[in-house]
Amino acid sequence: MSVRTYQGTTPELGERVFIDPSAVVLGDVKLGDDCSVWPLTVIRGDMHKIRIGARTSVQDGSVLHITHAGPFNPDGFPLIIGDDVTVGHQAMLHGCTIGSRVLVGMASMVMDGAVVEDEVIIGAGSLVPPGKTLESGYLYVGRPVEKKRPLTDKERSFFTYTAGNYVKLKDQHIAENY
Repeated sequence: MSVRTYQGTTPELGERVFIDPSAVVLGDVKLGDDCSVWPLTVIRGDMHKIRIGARTSVQDGSVLHITHAGPFNPDGFPLIIGDDVTVGHQAMLHGCTIGSRVLVGMASMVMDGAVVEDEVIIGAGSLVPPGKTLESGYLYVGRPVEKKRPLTDKERSFFTYTAGNYVKLKDQHIAENY
């Protein structure tokens, strides 16, 4: 089963959420309305909470996890993701905060305690180090990421376009398979 209870906590799903049968969502996870979780994705809220906003799409093979509370980090870090976020294929998000209207490029990694403000593009294959903040309105690329340039108006309009496109796609999957 794709959605699993862990230690008495079952993920909470908003309206019209699509979770591919090959994905795993477990524990203290809340998915907002119209989210989509694509094949082979893991969203594991087993030692802290994960919150994902509306119309967010988590692409194939992504891993979303938290930082547990312990002697090196007394409070741990939850994973918080805003609205209208596209998480590219094979991305890894670990105990970080992602704002709204963000594109996390394919195979990117965002580490513990990092904060990505609203309206940011993280280029494919990038690494956001622990504790780093990415300022709103910019393109970041590299390992580790560097601020490259301000976003264009066309790039800013892409955030809600692609979120809407994935809402339509997941609705087609729901209609065809469920």
